[in-house]
Amino acid sequence: MSRPILIFDMDGVLVDVTESYRETIARTVEHFTGRRLAPAEIQQFKNQGGWNDDWKLSHHIVAKAGVDAPFEAVKAHFQSIFHGNGADGLMLREQWVARPGALEKLNREFRFALFTGRPKWEAELTLRRFAPELEFSPIVGMDEVRRQKPDPEGLLQILHANPGAKAYYVGDTVDDARCARAAGAPFIGIASPANPLYVDLVFLFQDESAYAIVDDINYLEEVFAA
Repeated sequence: MSRPILIFDMDGVLVDVTESYRETIARTVEHFTGRRLAPAEIQQFKNQGGWNDDWKLSHHIVAKAGVDAPFEAVKAHFQSIFHGNGADGLMLREQWVARPGALEKLNREFRFALFTGRPKWEAELTLRRFAPELEFSPIVGMDEVRRQKPDPEGLLQILHANPGAKAYYVGDTVDDARCARAAGAPFIGIASPANPLYVDLVFLFQDESAYAIVDDINYLEEVFAA
């Protein structure tokens, strides 16, 4: 019998994006509106659901502030901050969450796959940077699906490629939880105590019937220890 599968989201799960994606949203909105967003304001949008795409979220917040900026202009500015010139982008501020050996130990019991809202090439770049020895297969990014989370399309791609295999989805947003529920996969929620709306997020995961809720992926081993 084949090993079960742990399907990971990337942002906020495998990597801490507080100083990368979340900071890029704040700087992008500030550039167009002149107002600095607090981390809790960004999290409020994430907790609403439907804002898995940070480009669309940034544009929405800019438009909501009354600024008539084209989506492509907002996206281009976002990317200029996130990637920079390749040596100064905020992407380089990301931190790998797993402690040394934690995922390697899990990998003996589980196969790994990835379903992320990032472009696939960007996810692969991040995995090569932090965990070149680990295999995530398949990797499904934003360009491999027609509909973004909470739609389960990407998750179903992975499940259909592994018929009969037990699979769990590990994510950090209500969109991840709803995606897993729609696909019929048990959801493991990541709710960091450092999250500005931690308690709200825990309640959202509970409402979505999460299989388990943990502080970060270093506690996944305990989920399956029983």
